[in-house]
Amino acid sequence: MTHMDPQDVDTAPGDELHSEYEFGAGLRGYLIGLALAVLLTAASFWAPSTGLIWGPGIPVALIVFAIAQMGVHLVFFLHVTTGPDNTNTVMALAFCVLIVVLIIGGSIWIMENMNYHMMPMGPAIMQP
Repeated sequence: MTHMDPQDVDTAPGDELHSEYEFGAGLRGYLIGLALAVLLTAASFWAPSTGLIWGPGIPVALIVFAIAQMGVHLVFFLHVTTGPDNTNTVMALAFCVLIVVLIIGGSIWIMENMNYHMMPMGPAIMQP
């Protein structure tokens, strides 16, 4: 087996080859992930407290920060990439996302339908 230089290997972020190279290569990936996670967490607390973001746009900004935070955790800490050896992991993750979306979306749909079809409560009904 020939020895490959770490710069010659094309890997995704968070998919470092830990066994063949020094300890610092793996640690560097975790530290980059930690820095990004801390930065996104700080941005999530900063966004509502500043006047730079339009008021109704703050929930959208927080959702974007949350999705980015999930991506950082998946790539840098759980090492979920689109490499050929991670196909089953990505498919399982996609299935879990589908199930969560179906459960949350179905629950919201059912609650909205029940709210629409509920009998309105007037003042006479609410009196003891």
